[in-house]
Amino acid sequence: MQDDGRIRTLRERCFARKGLAWRDTSAAAVVALRSTEAIPSWQTRKGVVVRERLGALRFALDDAELLAGRLAPAGPGEREEAAGAAKALRGYPAAGGQTGHCELDRSRIFRHGIDGMLAELATRLQDASGTAAAALDSFRQALLGLSEMIEHAALTAEALQEGADPERCRELEQIAISCRRVAHGPPATFRDAVQLLWLMDLAVMLGEQVSLVVPGHLDRTLWPFYARDRAAGRLEDPEALALLECLYILVNEAIPDGLAMSVMVGGRDPAGADVTNPLSFLCLEALRRTRMIYPTVGICWHEGTPRELTDLGVELIGLGIPNVAFFGDATIQKGLRGLGLPEVESCGYINSTCVEITPVGASNAWVASPYFSTPGILLDEVAAQAASARPAADFPAFLDAYRARLGERIAGAAAEQNRLREVRRLQGRKPLQSVFTRDCIERARDIDDGGARCNWVECSFVGLANLVDSLHVIRSEVFGQALLSFSDLQRVLEADFVGFEAVHHRFLAYPKYGNADAAVDGLFDDIIRFAAAECRRQRMAPDGSAFVPGAFCWVMHERLGSTCGATPDGRRAGTAFADGCGPAQGREHRGPTAAILSTTAWDHSPLIGGAAYNMKFPAALFRERTSREGLRDLLLTFLRRGGFETQINVVDAETLRAARREPERHRDLVVRIGGYTDYFVRLSAGMQDEVIRRTEFQDAGREG
Repeated sequence: MQDDGRIRTLRERCFARKGLAWRDTSAAAVVALRSTEAIPSWQTRKGVVVRERLGALRFALDDAELLAGRLAPAGPGEREEAAGAAKALRGYPAAGGQTGHCELDRSRIFRHGIDGMLAELATRLQDASGTAAAALDSFRQALLGLSEMIEHAALTAEALQEGADPERCRELEQIAISCRRVAHGPPATFRDAVQLLWLMDLAVMLGEQVSLVVPGHLDRTLWPFYARDRAAGRLEDPEALALLECLYILVNEAIPDGLAMSVMVGGRDPAGADVTNPLSFLCLEALRRTRMIYPTVGICWHEGTPRELTDLGVELIGLGIPNVAFFGDATIQKGLRGLGLPEVESCGYINSTCVEITPVGASNAWVASPYFSTPGILLDEVAAQAASARPAADFPAFLDAYRARLGERIAGAAAEQNRLREVRRLQGRKPLQSVFTRDCIERARDIDDGGARCNWVECSFVGLANLVDSLHVIRSEVFGQALLSFSDLQRVLEADFVGFEAVHHRFLAYPKYGNADAAVDGLFDDIIRFAAAECRRQRMAPDGSAFVPGAFCWVMHERLGSTCGATPDGRRAGTAFADGCGPAQGREHRGPTAAILSTTAWDHSPLIGGAAYNMKFPAALFRERTSREGLRDLLLTFLRRGGFETQINVVDAETLRAARREPERHRDLVVRIGGYTDYFVRLSAGMQDEVIRRTEFQDAGREG
């Protein structure tokens, strides 16, 4: 089968299989818990649970797949059994809080293999006792489960060889050999490394009920194997590309729609040298034929990034592939150093799903914990001022009152995350994720018990453009011109502007963020500085780590907006907030350059919790090379001015409206949302409206 036909076939089959139930492992978890009731250590018992869950997994392969790792569908009666087991599991301790959102540390397993890691754990166990011994033994149990799971994948490939045609039999034999090898030893080839990478990610997600473990920096992780195989004549680029494409499709098979999975390419090493290599290009090229929502591929851009890599990213964007994003490497490394990460480690980061940043292989960072509705908090303050016998005398006093209210929310949120972390410490435990997270083995402590090197918590501030646009209106309407009192303002907002149309038009006419207006942009800078300072005042369990701000939203700008009343910027009740750190939808009237000037008028580096800036252009614009060059120049302007991350939709509004009318004909139309990609037709009606309403710049190279 030719690779282009193979990928097209696998892609279509993936769409057809979406929604099928996999074989569930809840029953195996119940058996493990009941069989270990006499063991006093919860840590030890969780190791057995992971081993049993992984041992219960079974796989399927069709006649086109080049990698094992697609779960077998649930058989007759298994759904009922799983439902009963899930009910039984509710009787055991549960822990809340964030999970996953990380790239695992693959260094040990890629050097020594599972058997080598088991030998190291056995040596460490000889001198361990108490909780340390329990942790190390649970790590051992989890690794044994991973080995058994990979053996099942090998058996699947071997069983299908009988009766297969010679070419397919050869492919199945390669799959089985790779799985047999990495079930015990280190990967020896590029194929082995890709296979092991996927199976270990899948094992952590399914064995420990962890969300969104990402492939990460494939061009760094896989490079030694690719280079060695190429030098030995064992691998050609078409084969390497096909394996990456099969990996991407497996990710889409396993992860429900509407989430995020990330790959990153490029960037710099600890000495500051560019690390771009041929795999960086292949990781991007793999998007050309797969064209599904997963993964996104982020380019870590810096001044030494090869122009060819940037141009490839721009070319794919111009083709309507929104999965490509550009990250400001210098800005992000500055922010990581500000959190105490050593300079030699600040280059090793990943956008751990959308745009939130976590250190590769060393992270117990919780992301998006929580999201703050900054316009909702503003409405609370407006109501308090309206009810006060002594409302704020001037705008600085009002801004101070808003800041104080926001600060209280930040402190309360940090306290809640610390409460959840204590519950996690007592009732959690993730031994397999711990094995692949520095420094859990060295400390003989589970990731839920403080074993990871980095333990910060990341929150995110949503609707910032609506907030600052509203503050600007209040500054003039209530204080500068004294046209309204706070009571008047509250009446207008509670009426959703009905009966106050002239006031509504007046509010909408004020300068808005996204048009290089210093008065409005200065308010954005003020709020970011305050939020970052308040976050710095918090200390997170277990080791006094940072509470880290962000300004990305996933889909929360629509969800939080749907429950928020009208705001003074002219936004009506129930409509989506601005997405990310860019302007509110349709309000950047002076073109893309002015929007970039606004969006980079403040320091992005503290927002390691993620900061996304969305742009949208019509597809017809990119039929000409000069327009692609104009887009590249815009991107570089944003990044050189300290931009954190930007992503671009190249799709016509009419195409989106057609997809709404005939969703069955546009099942695979992918759009960029608030840091992640999704299928347009599965979005809520409110989110579809939000994407359609975004400004569609008509020219990437000049003001429009």
